Formats: sequence, structure tokens, C-alpha cells
Amino acid sequence: MNLSPVVLVTGTDTGVGKTITTAALASVLQGRGRSVAVYKPCQSGAADGDSDAAEIVRLAGVPAEAGVVLQEPMAPVAAAALDGTPLPALASHAERIRELATTHDHVLVEGAGGLLVELDSGGGTLAELGSLLAETLPAVFVLVARPDLGTLNHTALTLEALAARGLDVLGTVLGSWPANPDAVHHSNRRVLGALPVPLVGALPERASELPPADFRTGAAAWLNGVPA
Repeated sequence: MNLSPVVLVTGTDTGVGKTITTAALASVLQGRGRSVAVYKPCQSGAADGDSDAAEIVRLAGVPAEAGVVLQEPMAPVAAAALDGTPLPALASHAERIRELATTHDHVLVEGAGGLLVELDSGGGTLAELGSLLAETLPAVFVLVARPDLGTLNHTALTLEALAARGLDVLGTVLGSWPANPDAVHHSNRRVLGALPVPLVGALPERASELPPADFRTGAAAWLNGVPA
């Protein structure tokens, strides 16, 4: 199986490790000699200094950009309302992603929060952006999940939503594997590993605190299920 030109990274929730997973995936692909760009349709929380694109550039050393930057650490529609900023339509994001795909082997698209968080004023979500992109480009989703209690239901629900829309899924990733996992963590990892979609890998907790060179080196071992 060859990896699609477009990979959309979504999560079971916010704060599950999407940005670090995106950076690790970019590092793996770059280490294979691929050219990679990262696009985030909506970046919230700029007032608190949040910039997922900047973090990906720092860790992976690949170009990354946001379609719109919003100040408050909230869902895009709510943050845009407070900012008085119009949100780009999904078609605008899709156009930019297609442009990036003409000059890069892979474009990684990091969502905001979970799969069905609205990204524009028309109610468009990352799921619908994936469907729009798939009309002209092979696209696949990676689902980032927690290893903790409750993850099995959240993961199953998100995979069900993707399947209902006919969207391809590369697999799941545990976005923050604890240094001292307990029985719940091990049990959840076994169950997730037995799902119809592969468990692509697991990132160690606090991976983002590693020096960028060590992060890039470690990424291939963490995400050892990424296809060529």
C-alpha cells in the first residue's frame, strides 16, 4: 500500500496529540526522502501563543501554514465570531491543499479538535473537507486517540463516522503513550491494535520536549506502521 498524497490528521477529541503526530508523520516521510507540506485549516488560540504550524516547523523542519488564525482558544466558529473574522469556505481550503500537492509528495492536513468540529460558517467539517479533496486526489485519514479510559468508545464513534462517509482510514495513532503505562493503557492498546484499521504507532508522552533532531530520529520507530 502506498501512502496517499493527502493525509488528514484528526482526533477523537482536542488535546490528544494531533499536532505532535502530524510532526512525527512529517518527520517519517521526510526521512524517506519525500517532500512534505503541512496545512491547518483553522488555528485557534493565537492570543495564548498557540501555533500548531510553528510547532510542526520546529519539530519536523517542514513548511507548515494555517488557512486562518483566530485569537481565542475555542472551536473555529466560536473563535471567529469573537474575532469578527470570516472563516474561509471548505472549497478555499481544498484549493490551497491541491496547490501544495502540486509541489510536494505529501500534504498533511491537521484538523481542529475532533472530526466533526465545524471549520466554516456553512457547517463544513474535516470529514467533508476529506470528501471534497477525495474527488480529485487520493486522501486518507489518520485518527489520533488517547490511551486512557474512555478512548475505546471515542475511537469507535469516530471510525464509524468516517466509515459512514466512505472515507479511507490509514489507521490509528496513540498520541501520548505514558512512560509508566498501567493495565488500562495496555488493555486499550491491545483492543485498538485488533481493530479492522491498523494501529500505526504510539508517540511517547512529552515527545515534543525532545530536541528536534532526536524527535525526527525517533519518529520512524514510534510510527513504524506508516506504509511506504
